Amino acid sequence: MLTVKGVYDHGRIKMIHDVKFDKTINVLITFLEDFEIQNVIPKREKTFSFKKSKKLLKNYKGSLSQAVLDERRSQL
Repeated sequence: MLTVKGVYDHGRIKMIHDVKFDKTINVLITFLEDFEIQNVIPKREKTFSFKKSKKLLKNYKGSLSQAVLDERRSQL
């Protein structure tokens, strides 16, 4: 595990030191200062499109609901 200091500023996290990896890496972000829970707003995917999703799933024959449930269970 690696810890890197950074600053949250207007929706962006700026790391104080550059860190480079050759692949995608999962991270945990901890806010060190106290804050009110109502300030936490779920982030929505800006590129989501029902039209695009419908096109991608055009030939899908399985149960999408079951696939989503299976994926979420595997993450637990």
